[in-house]
Amino acid sequence: MLPTYASGDWLVATWNRRIAPGQVVVIERESRPGILLIKRVLRAEGQKWWVEGDNASASDDSRSFGAIDEAEIVGRIRFRFRRA
Repeated sequence: MLPTYASGDWLVATWNRRIAPGQVVVIERESRPGILLIKRVLRAEGQKWWVEGDNASASDDSRSFGAIDEAEIVGRIRFRFRRA
């Protein structure tokens, strides 16, 4: 999620069922359990969500795997603590 979040930043996420475009969320794909990804929600596509990383040239997101189910969204980023 460069340039928004950098390696070493501490992020605080909470669960929130109200997903809206523009929010940054934590996702865990059904096909890749245990691997958490940080993505920005861009739009709803029916019952699914289109998510993308802020770094288009180096992001594994809906451009490669398509829209995701809401159940794959496990949290919403609320705060960031930058590395000192």
